Amino acid sequence: MRLCFLVEEHYRHDGMPNEVIRQLTAWGHQVDVVRPGGSLLRMGEVVASGAHDAWVLKTVSGGPGLTLLEAAAAAGMTTVNDARSIRGVRDKALAAAIGRTRGLPMPATYAVARPELLREVPAAEYPLVVKPADGSSGRGVHLVSAPGELEALLPELAGEHMLIAQPYVANSGTDIKVYAVGGELFATERCSPLHPDPAVRERRVPLSAEVAAIAAQVGAVYGLDLYGVDVLLGPEGPVVVDVNDFPSFRQVPDAAARVGRAVLGLARTGSPAAASACRPPAHGLPLPIPAQATAAPASVAQATAAPASVAPASARAGEAAL
Repeated sequence: MRLCFLVEEHYRHDGMPNEVIRQLTAWGHQVDVVRPGGSLLRMGEVVASGAHDAWVLKTVSGGPGLTLLEAAAAAGMTTVNDARSIRGVRDKALAAAIGRTRGLPMPATYAVARPELLREVPAAEYPLVVKPADGSSGRGVHLVSAPGELEALLPELAGEHMLIAQPYVANSGTDIKVYAVGGELFATERCSPLHPDPAVRERRVPLSAEVAAIAAQVGAVYGLDLYGVDVLLGPEGPVVVDVNDFPSFRQVPDAAARVGRAVLGLARTGSPAAASACRPPAHGLPLPIPAQATAAPASVAQATAAPASVAPASARAGEAAL
């Protein structure tokens, strides 16, 4: 196969996607790498040839890569993930609206085009987590304890195009990242950027049936095949605080080969998740959240029955990296 990887400068030297590219090349496939943030792009020529079996995006939110991927999709080419699905999660305000409408456990979300409008968020909603709607890799995430703290933060927020604010969910200081690849789910525990602790090291943890079911439903709701879900365990249960297309897949065993096989499969068949995503549920009812799963790795397809208990103490989650 011939594949085109769109790789932003931010990820130029990262293991993901470079290890996947090396693995695909070792298997005999041709991989062309385009760096949309550092290239003069002749848009029509780039996507009109139809020379690639699939296009894969690994770029920062807000960069030019998604535009190029959407151009390829508009020309009828296969993309990994589906370009519309990526747009649906990279805009965090849009992702929150879609997720809550479809019954995902997500925080209430306020969106503003100017940071001073955050003053209108009711004081009862504090403490707040404030972040850019197009943020990634933990960039620009702030915990604001009270309205008085917001005033001091406004100058720093002034350069953002759109911001979201969500009520902070009390947690243990770590979060669970669930990776979905090739129909399987893998869970890791890691330190929250809001509660940095050098002593907390990222590690694989068991995946509860309840969290696995929510992670599987995230893929169905947004139409994603390769993705990551940040979950924290709050006083009222698991809460989804972020969704990422094509994440790092850290701690996933044999990640490069697993992701490479998934990319090849999607290049051949297209995205099964995107075919049914983002459609209004019948009669205005939220989509059911499936919840039967095994310990990590769990099959996405297995997460289909009633919710089970939350993960053991070793998998307690904190505020996720957003």
